[in-house]
Amino acid sequence: MRLARPLTIAIDGPAASGKSTIGALLAERLGYVYFDTGVMYRAVAWMALKRGIAIGDEYGVTELTRTLKIEVIRPTVDDGRQYTVLAEGEDITWDIRRDDVNAVVSPVSTYLGVREALVDQQRRIGQAGRIVMVGRDIGTVVLPDADLKVYLDATLDQRARRRYREMVARGEEADYAEVRASVQRRDEIDSGRALSPLRPADDAHIVDTTCLSIAQVMEQVQALVDGYKEA
Repeated sequence: MRLARPLTIAIDGPAASGKSTIGALLAERLGYVYFDTGVMYRAVAWMALKRGIAIGDEYGVTELTRTLKIEVIRPTVDDGRQYTVLAEGEDITWDIRRDDVNAVVSPVSTYLGVREALVDQQRRIGQAGRIVMVGRDIGTVVLPDADLKVYLDATLDQRARRRYREMVARGEEADYAEVRASVQRRDEIDSGRALSPLRPADDAHIVDTTCLSIAQVMEQVQALVDGYKEA
C-alpha cells in the first residue's frame, strides 16, 4: 500500500446534511471538479413544471429528461452560487431551489428512465477523475468504485434549521415547521424508494455533522483524503 490522493470522491447524504458545502470546499482545496448531481434532477423537475408536464406522468417526464440539455458550469454571477445551472441555455440556478421544485424533485428522481438517463451522464463525468461528486446514490450507484466515499448525516431538526436559515438568508419567506416537514418528506421518499434508495455505501466513511461546524467537518473529511491508501 502507498499513500496517494483519491481521484474520485463520492459524498452522499440526506437533504441539508452539508454535502454541497463540504463538496464545494473540498473540490476547491484539491483543485478538483465539483459536481452536485442533485441539480440535474431539480432541473428536470423545474422544466416539467414550466412545460406543464404532470409530475405523475412518468413517461412524459422521462421523455423530457432524454432530450433536455442540462449544463452545470462554473459560477457566472457573483451572488453566492457554487455553480451555474443551465437548462436549454437558461440560467435556472436559483429557480431550482424554489418550494414548488422542492415538493416534486423526489418523485421525479424515483423514475427509472429519468435516473438511467442522468446516471449515464454522471458516470461519464465522474470517470474522468479529479472530481468530488455529491448526491444521494453516488457511492452506491453512480460511482460504486469511487476511491473515497463519504456519507454525511445529521439529525432531522438540525438539517431543517440549516435549510430554514439558507432560505431566510436568500430573502425568502420561510416557516420552520413547514421546512422541517418538507425535509422529513424528502427523507422518507429518498430512503424508501425501491430504485437507488438513499443509504451509505458499505465502504463509506460516515460523518455525523449535527454538532460540527463547517471547519470541523472539513477537518474530518480532509483527514480521510490525507489517509487514503492506494493498493
